[in-house]
Amino acid sequence: MNRRFTPLLPLIAVLAACASPGGLAPRGKAIDPASLAATQSLTAPSGEWPADAWWSHYGDPQLDRLVSTALHDSPTLALARARIDRARAQAGALAANDGLQVSANAEGAQQRLSENYIFPPGVAGSYTSLNRVALDFSLELDFWGRNRAALDAAVGQARAAEAEAAGARLLLASAVTRAYLQFDHLHQLHAVADATLVQREKLQELVRLRQKAGLETKAEVQQAVGSIAAARAERSALDAQLVLVRNQLAALTGQGPDATLALTPPTLRDVAASLPGALPADLLGRRPDVTAQRWRVEASARDSDAARAGFYPNVNLNAFVGLQSLGLGNLLESSSRVLGVGPAIHLPVFDSGRLRANLASRHADQDAAVAQYNATLVDALRDVADQLASWRGAETEGRDQQAALARYEDAWRLTEVRYKAGLTNYTAVLAAETPLLAQRRLTAELRTRRLDASAGLARALGGGYTPNAPSN
Repeated sequence: MNRRFTPLLPLIAVLAACASPGGLAPRGKAIDPASLAATQSLTAPSGEWPADAWWSHYGDPQLDRLVSTALHDSPTLALARARIDRARAQAGALAANDGLQVSANAEGAQQRLSENYIFPPGVAGSYTSLNRVALDFSLELDFWGRNRAALDAAVGQARAAEAEAAGARLLLASAVTRAYLQFDHLHQLHAVADATLVQREKLQELVRLRQKAGLETKAEVQQAVGSIAAARAERSALDAQLVLVRNQLAALTGQGPDATLALTPPTLRDVAASLPGALPADLLGRRPDVTAQRWRVEASARDSDAARAGFYPNVNLNAFVGLQSLGLGNLLESSSRVLGVGPAIHLPVFDSGRLRANLASRHADQDAAVAQYNATLVDALRDVADQLASWRGAETEGRDQQAALARYEDAWRLTEVRYKAGLTNYTAVLAAETPLLAQRRLTAELRTRRLDASAGLARALGGGYTPNAPSN
């Protein structure tokens, strides 16, 4: 090395120290799932994790067809698949950075050659063309792992996109199932309204006969007529709600409103709630939203590693082979061939804090990803506990309600018998019917709550998701 440059070495070292990542570090810390105590809240009969087609446990082929159609034709899932393809393509582009880059280049420029440069007399000062046809080679030597970290981050984002697509699939299946449960609930209420209407029509006929016999007044007849009109109005309201739910199911399955006109009343069976062992630790790999956030944390950490590697020298190995000449006349001659090889080193010395700001930004993204992961994990456990509590509440209330319904049924039958025997008036019949109808509606509601909570629990437990399953 020329001695006159030796005194500059300490200065270069000092300047290089200006571009330093010292003092910068992320602050976020991921929660250990095992540290989240939930033993008392998550107490239920032991069981397995939900199957992938968890909705089939309800034993209704009509529901199975609706969910299958939704998962096949949904625009939402098509968008999720497009995001996966985009993330994979980005990872592929970054993977290419570690490979040999070869480009074919042809250049030509008409110009005046300097008389005070490398050109000999006779050529210097003339106007001619500079021409070059060559293959240029470049290979980045990733000594500090910047490219590897960037690739790992892109792969992590692609895996997060796959988990999010699985989450979208789960949410869609859950939305179809819960809409179908509402469809079943409305049919249950419709059956109650139909039975009530038949019951009131029979009583109306009895009231008319008693009026003719002088045992009832016109007021009781009008009450009977009014009660029938009220039952018909309730049934009409349920018909309108059924149409709305049919339309909702059609939209969820990606079809037009007429596609669900042929739906028949559901034939669902009750599904008991159970919890697998090793909660909450195993929930980490069973819920797609938690898995996606975990991948985003890892991807953001690798993004930080790539930004940190930007402080270190970037070393490329460059080469070329081709033809080069002054003028076009001798460009293709063998004497015009050129070739060369050599390293290129880029060392950041002073950039006004750009690299430090970039690394600080990556650390902030990493902290945000950790915070989002922690929030998602805590919310996932709350979701499981909520769905289990809802199911337990509906199950307990249902047992008590069945006993109450039996008593109200007995009370109404006794009142009906007394009315037919002329021992009471029609007002007493209506008074006995009011709590009975409320109990019948509550029976339908509690059944739907149990079914809905079981569907919610299957969704909260991940709906059969496994991180290593191939994505569609």
